[in-house]
Amino acid sequence: MTIAETSPDFYGNNCDRTRPTQVRKIKSTRRSLSGIYAFRGETAIPYESSLERDFLIRMAFNRDVLAVIPQPVRMSFTATSGRVYPYTPDFLVYFKLADHDFDDYPKPLLVEVKPRAEIQKHWSDWKPKFRAAHRYSREQGWAFKIYDESRIRDTTLDNIRFLERYKILEIDPEDAAALLSTVSAKGCVNFDYLLARHYGGIYLAEGIAHIWHLLATWQIECDISLPLSNTTELWMPNHGQG
Repeated sequence: MTIAETSPDFYGNNCDRTRPTQVRKIKSTRRSLSGIYAFRGETAIPYESSLERDFLIRMAFNRDVLAVIPQPVRMSFTATSGRVYPYTPDFLVYFKLADHDFDDYPKPLLVEVKPRAEIQKHWSDWKPKFRAAHRYSREQGWAFKIYDESRIRDTTLDNIRFLERYKILEIDPEDAAALLSTVSAKGCVNFDYLLARHYGGIYLAEGIAHIWHLLATWQIECDISLPLSNTTELWMPNHGQG
């Protein structure tokens, strides 16, 4: 495993651990969509398929995610043929610890992203390497999960993609402050109430865009797993940023 500088932020209170870095370069291929995703506009993360890209989009919107490391570790596994092969899972996800007790902090998550059809087709051949990933993760104090379309391409992703168009919208600071003040004072309001309270007539469309902008930029929150609508409940963020 390639080792980078010590980074306590990535391992909570365990300062003796070090952060893995990318161990395998991703090459362009004609068989699938590959590219670079600008994770929160700060980190360039390579991906090898549109499903991996969509996974990164979900992780970037998740406030609890601290960072994602691509191709983070290389391990060995013994195939059913008896031969030994190398295996590099797709991503390692680190989570923020600010709102968790030490005994209940989220473990780093080692992730393999694959279409369900491929998993079903190759399951007997791939099972040994997935077992190796589970074992390796336990040794590191991590968890391991396989993500297919059912865990990535759902209502949450649809909502995130919808909100992307409002992220760079310019909004008057006074308008934003007024909206945030109402949400803060009420504790929880639905979209229609907030819109009616602050906008009407020819400003209705502008108000809708402003509210979606606040949601897209994490200034307010909702249950992102539910369809967005005029009855969507909104509230202020109630957890830390660190």
